Amino acid sequence: MKNPLPRRTFLRGAGVALGLPLLECMTPLRARAADAAPPRRMIVIANNLGVLPKNFFPATGGRDYALSPYLQVLAEVRNEFTVFTGLSHPGVSGGHSTDNCFLTAARGAFKSGFRNSISLDQFAAEKLGHVTRFPSLNLGVNIDKGNRSLSFTRDGVLLPAEDSAPKLYEKMFVQGDPDAVARQLHKLESRGSILDTLLDETRRFSRNLASEDKARLDQYVTSVREVEERLQLARAWETRPKPTAPQPAPPEIQDKKLFFDKFDLMLATAQLAIESDSTRIVTLMADAFFTPVYKLNAEQSTTESYHGLSHHGQAESKVKQLEETDRLQMALLKKLYQSLAAKQENGRRLLDQTMVLYGSNMGDANIHDNTNLPILLAGGGFPHGRHIMFRRDNNTPLCNLFVTMLQRLGVEANAFASSTGSLSGLA
Repeated sequence: MKNPLPRRTFLRGAGVALGLPLLECMTPLRARAADAAPPRRMIVIANNLGVLPKNFFPATGGRDYALSPYLQVLAEVRNEFTVFTGLSHPGVSGGHSTDNCFLTAARGAFKSGFRNSISLDQFAAEKLGHVTRFPSLNLGVNIDKGNRSLSFTRDGVLLPAEDSAPKLYEKMFVQGDPDAVARQLHKLESRGSILDTLLDETRRFSRNLASEDKARLDQYVTSVREVEERLQLARAWETRPKPTAPQPAPPEIQDKKLFFDKFDLMLATAQLAIESDSTRIVTLMADAFFTPVYKLNAEQSTTESYHGLSHHGQAESKVKQLEETDRLQMALLKKLYQSLAAKQENGRRLLDQTMVLYGSNMGDANIHDNTNLPILLAGGGFPHGRHIMFRRDNNTPLCNLFVTMLQRLGVEANAFASSTGSLSGLA
């Protein structure tokens, strides 16, 4: 229709007027075209032992900065990313224990009484809603599932990471037989009935509570209702056919020594998740701390575990192995950037619709320093090709960058965790 139908149109008959629901024909064509714009997406990659800082950070800032030794690996794609100096989480210290706080910025990591907070990905997933089969996907490489994750719920509960590429592939593309789907729906219905019981009991219990306790209980009930809504959406997704797999299932790599093979495979599978619109938010922790002796290439393995190497004490042999390790990480990032840039979505590069954040909770693992974190941001339609420098001695909150990323995702947010606003100089 050239002219959209007015929203205030009624069905009339027998003296009764019934207002119409919002129909597609009521929406102007330009608005429909805007709605069809490709969605924004986000991939967050973290290595919990970081990189050697002296080889990562450029010495100069601006657009014409000289590439550091590590960033020279990314020379072909330098205009696809921005590197930052002087970002960290204020008050987040404690060495290796801060890896679970990389996306939460919760202070006092694992001290007495510590409780984590919601992570960036889960915050975004809550705001965006259940627009894809998986609101977010939380992945890992060699990850210690019970103790480490990038993803935490609003109550600070750890969400275990998926570290098997074939299992992730199956979740995304393998449709269960009718009996399996029925069993899954029955599980969802059972959970729903439990929540109904909880709500009934909560209402009965609240009658004799004081106002302050009632307020707390209301917050709890609100959380239960949110879970109910997610269950309803999960039921709907369970009955929809899964997308057609664009390629065969990946192999299973269980050997922790093949750290970079696993890292590469999980990044490729994460891209499949983005391409198929199975999700719009992916997190991936490379658990270097939990990685034993690993292969640098077909002929050479490290002389000790990743963690052991990270406490190098300037020993030449250890530093040399770490330099090779860090360059391999940069090579994987380059491969991912190029692969996303080569994919088209409605005439746009997938990289321009997908933010890719790489970083670490460790500024210098050798001395357990949690300041001046190594941060790269690629894609997302930002004007890249720059080195943005903040103070090394008084860091800017990394959460300021998180706020900017949330806004680019389409989330209406002016604050997150320890942020003091959005990040200046990036737009």
